[in-house]
Amino acid sequence: MELDLRMLLTLGGMLVSIVSAAIIVRQKLLTVVEQLLDIEKRLRAMDTRVDKSEVRAGTANQSLEILSGMLSPDRREKHHREIATIDARLGSIEREIGHLKTMHNTKHPPL
Repeated sequence: MELDLRMLLTLGGMLVSIVSAAIIVRQKLLTVVEQLLDIEKRLRAMDTRVDKSEVRAGTANQSLEILSGMLSPDRREKHHREIATIDARLGSIEREIGHLKTMHNTKHPPL
């Protein structure tokens, strides 16, 4: 096989086209990598926002559960019964104290 001018020109042309294709692929690859890094950054930002939203929603849900527990009818009824019992005992104690005051501030019976 002889290397003549046509063969050298053909080989040179093929080499130039391969090198130019490699340069184009490299540039496109760099562009794709930049886009991928940008997408990854945006995805991380969205992930952070979603995490914060989930924390806020969990906190609100927990607060709602606590409030609904505090305001449940059974618990309110029990609380009102306790208050009624305390109020009745307070009235009884006030009467006893009133009786003791009158005994102390009036004449004492002879012993």
